[in-house]
Amino acid sequence: MPTSLTESAIVTRLRAAGCVFAEDEARLILATARDAGDASAMVERRAAGLPLEHVLGWAEFCGLRIAVEPGVFVPRRRTEFLVRRAAALAPPRPVVLDLCCGSGALGAALVSGLDGCTLHAADIEPAAVRCARRNIAPFGGRAHEGDLFAPLPDALRGRVDVLLANVPYVPTGEVALMPAEARDHEPRVALDGGPDGLDVLRRVAAQAPRWLAPGGRLLFETSERQLPAAVAAARRGGLTATVETCEESHATVVIAAKPV
Repeated sequence: MPTSLTESAIVTRLRAAGCVFAEDEARLILATARDAGDASAMVERRAAGLPLEHVLGWAEFCGLRIAVEPGVFVPRRRTEFLVRRAAALAPPRPVVLDLCCGSGALGAALVSGLDGCTLHAADIEPAAVRCARRNIAPFGGRAHEGDLFAPLPDALRGRVDVLLANVPYVPTGEVALMPAEARDHEPRVALDGGPDGLDVLRRVAAQAPRWLAPGGRLLFETSERQLPAAVAAARRGGLTATVETCEESHATVVIAAKPV
């Protein structure tokens, strides 16, 4: 731990930069930095507006330390609710697919608590796939680079028990209204869901039945405002859709099942 840069000095610098949780962030920086010089550089990157997780090189998600790097979507804590629901519904020794995987946080968190899983992940962003490979390798997972289902091995068709799809669902016109940390430092492809925010979801829902096993489930987040159209998209794909919410984390999850 660095010794020549005090926690109080870091807090002062971060507060001046507008960091609301300066004390917590200072402790995390000091715990992560290799030495005082590294800590100082991290403080300046954070003060310049880089997301804390990109500064640290990791994000906490479902009790795991998930590697992230600049230009990679940071997993949101509210999405832990989706993972918990997936874990509760997963059959024994499931085949899991983490689509639009970003850092691979969802897939890693899910299989970390289950036995005998087969895990695949896919994303269109090369930086995300690099991170995902690091995060899912300890669980025997494989990450593929490409658009949605396109890069996946054909052997997965009809075999996926749990399909986690953390698709972008921010309407194009609202991306500019997002916090600068997300808007300026995360890939737009991970945020922008098209005019109504549901373009990617519709593509996933239309193709999911070909990849799901009988009784397999697609789980995705959406907003309350988008919920009717999101459920309709799942049902058009031939899936039965139910909705679960978590008020504490402000999360709305659609669970769409392929008939047995």
